[in-house]
Amino acid sequence: MKNTMMTAMTVALLATTAHAEEQFSVVGSWSSLPLYKQFTTPFWTEDLPTMTEGEMTAQLTSFDQMGIAGADVLRMLGDGVFDIGQTVADYTVGDAPELEGLDVPLVAATADEARAMVDAARPMVEDIMHDRFGAELLGIAPYPPQVVFCKGEITSLADLEGKKVRGSGRMTTKLLEALGAEGINIAFSEVPGSLQRGVIDCAVTGAGSGYSAGWWEVSDHLLTLPLGGWDPVVIAMNKDRFDGLSAEAQETLKSAVQEGLEGKAWAAAQGGLENDIACLTGEGECTSGEAATMTLVEPSEADMQTAREVLESEVLPDWAERAGGDWATRWNDSVGTVVGVTVPVAN
Repeated sequence: MKNTMMTAMTVALLATTAHAEEQFSVVGSWSSLPLYKQFTTPFWTEDLPTMTEGEMTAQLTSFDQMGIAGADVLRMLGDGVFDIGQTVADYTVGDAPELEGLDVPLVAATADEARAMVDAARPMVEDIMHDRFGAELLGIAPYPPQVVFCKGEITSLADLEGKKVRGSGRMTTKLLEALGAEGINIAFSEVPGSLQRGVIDCAVTGAGSGYSAGWWEVSDHLLTLPLGGWDPVVIAMNKDRFDGLSAEAQETLKSAVQEGLEGKAWAAAQGGLENDIACLTGEGECTSGEAATMTLVEPSEADMQTAREVLESEVLPDWAERAGGDWATRWNDSVGTVVGVTVPVAN
């Protein structure tokens, strides 16, 4: 009888262990922006527990709520400070210049094109996460296309020449400089004050991000040329923590992130851009709140051609030199094939 009871207890213990709840500490990107509010928060706090029948839960905060820089998220993730981190890929290129190839401006005009570009880059990003940050890639979600907010009248791309413009990433800043602007590196949270005080004339960010952060209160012209790409957010997990999960749990977590967070963010991306522009300019229906009255400046074909020529002749070769020829070759064979661009690689 005693042996029977012990056996039953052992079986029960093993069953409990096999289905033990995994609770993850998660650090998201900017807490004030739609990606965090509309997709990140509901996924980690509601959808993941539901999708896994309570076997996976999360404690969520954001890097700005923690008081750390976006550039520090992946470093701290690799050190095991938290389990899962989300940050804008462009914030981390000081540690991994090859990661700039994930978000090249001007080569993806729609959400579908941008997602195809990201999917082509995914194997590269997986390797970068492993090798640079000791992390496992779980997903890649977009912000809206990065557009240009200016204080003062502009009518075309040429009007950016000589202006001080905050770029949304290193490649964007290089592009602005090649177009004759002065590229300025300022944190997202510091932009409204910098525009108001005249420290900068213009700034690049996502249309929805700029609306949510109130940039329309300190700027008056909106140039909808996607000079900053789509600013993808990398979602990654500490590699040791990931490797400690069972193979089944690893697959469950990745599938849940890609379906419940990444997939939903991409599905909303294109329609979101149209709404964001309406909210910033008052041209069209704004479903996010009160519409602002910024002047809409739509890029001409000549603007697009000029920017694209500068991108291919100056900006991408400069990136290839920083990242190294092997990475540029990988980019050409994957992303470049999808978007129809080839980066010159030195022999």
